[in-house]
Amino acid sequence: MTPATIELRESQLHIEDGVATFSHQRPAARNALSDEMRRDYHDMLDRLSSDRSLRVLIVTGSGGSFCAGGDVKGMHERLQNPDPELNSPDATRRRIQEAQRWVNRLRELDLPVIAAVDGPAYGAGFSIALQADFILASTRAAFCMSFARVGAVPDYGALYLLPRIIGLAKAKDVMMTARRIGAEEGKALGFVHAVYPPEALLNEAHSFARKLCAGPREATALTKSLLNKSFETDHATLSALEAYAQAVAMHTPYHEQAVARFAQGEPGVFDWDRPARNT
Repeated sequence: MTPATIELRESQLHIEDGVATFSHQRPAARNALSDEMRRDYHDMLDRLSSDRSLRVLIVTGSGGSFCAGGDVKGMHERLQNPDPELNSPDATRRRIQEAQRWVNRLRELDLPVIAAVDGPAYGAGFSIALQADFILASTRAAFCMSFARVGAVPDYGALYLLPRIIGLAKAKDVMMTARRIGAEEGKALGFVHAVYPPEALLNEAHSFARKLCAGPREATALTKSLLNKSFETDHATLSALEAYAQAVAMHTPYHEQAVARFAQGEPGVFDWDRPARNT
């Protein structure tokens, strides 16, 4: 596949060798979320959902920032606007529900999602990172559920995800104190998968993505979907879903070829522990 770079409104989508890299491109504003960037997420997810050749998504920032959260200056301007279509409880409800649509799509994407976080991931930026299956962080990454600092409630799915990842008591600490959390503490808490120097972060994210690309597309998507439902699904229901998922996975070409290789004594295509060959 020929590499392609698509310039969106305030983001960029680069596609190469089955890996899509979506980068926030508002470095002067520390990649704070804008309406344009929210629309970029919709467009990016539409593109990924329609392209079966893609295997992994990386979400990252630019200019030493992942995403500083909501645009506080924009919030201030909105609060001064007398138009109830823009500044009212109902307008806020509609705006959050619209954001939830693409945030949920990001979390439920069939592809593995990697968040490569360099610099601040504050507020909604932290929430977006939590939608990923793996968060890789640089040593200068900083995470903060900063909502309490502006008298707001955590949104963009954080109230659902963070307690499930780190536990209820720790989530209360992170959310109610709105304190800064460095990359190493994030790893100790369990939401950061690995920590790298800033200059190595994106290369490590792509290396991680390439290894995932060798895995079974359908089985990985089904496993992710079931895991995302596991905390609120009872045992009997999840057992039934497991059986249905296995019926699909074990009738894919990938499964047939993997079993044949094993039967013939050949090495598997997907072996995470096998050292990469020097090229």
